[in-house]
Amino acid sequence: MAATALAEAEEIVGYTAYVDLVPPALLAGKAVTATGMTGEVARCRAALAAAASGRRVALVSSGDAGVYGMAGLALELYEAMDAAARPAFEVVPGIPAVCAAAALLGAPLTHDFAVVSLSDLLTPMEAIRRRLEAALAADFVLVLYNPRSRRREGHLAEALELAGRHRHPDTPVGMVKNAFRPGQELRVTPLARAEAAFADMLTLVVVGNASTRLVGRSMLTPRGYAEKYALAE
Repeated sequence: MAATALAEAEEIVGYTAYVDLVPPALLAGKAVTATGMTGEVARCRAALAAAASGRRVALVSSGDAGVYGMAGLALELYEAMDAAARPAFEVVPGIPAVCAAAALLGAPLTHDFAVVSLSDLLTPMEAIRRRLEAALAADFVLVLYNPRSRRREGHLAEALELAGRHRHPDTPVGMVKNAFRPGQELRVTPLARAEAAFADMLTLVVVGNASTRLVGRSMLTPRGYAEKYALAE
């Protein structure tokens, strides 16, 4: 669906780093509008304006556009438009980074899990702390987006310290950098030895719950089948 949307688009709009991920053949012959970090509003406005003028536009996001992506902002701006001027609007599903990272780590998300972004650009840090505390206290597997940047070096270390108050020191923690992209790196360690310095903005961090364990080098969070069925032969 994504390939078709890009192939049929007359104009492609997106964050420069994400547009660079689009195969060159899908960009050929098209108008391309790429802007840098913090240009989200301008990007979405440009895409909607082009679409309202009658052009077929693809607004590029990474992972899944509806998971910390551009679909929400685009829809907010779409909502603010005059109803008569609104173009057709469609969200194409993608593979969220949380699912890509989980596949590389094994099966850490087969029971309930919570996803929290550590970026405080749009969400106050106090609200992030409350969400972390609630998820850890409820024994969710915890997935952390945007764990660490040059401006926010301490947020992941704080989250891991908080996890240590709710989890056993041997709880598996997986970190996946650049999932399914060039430069992919994986690291699985006990919580007590998890190193925040490994992570960057392109890393997903998965903190297991009380039942998460390692099977070889893979993380497993059992769903509970063993309590209901005889799994051993």
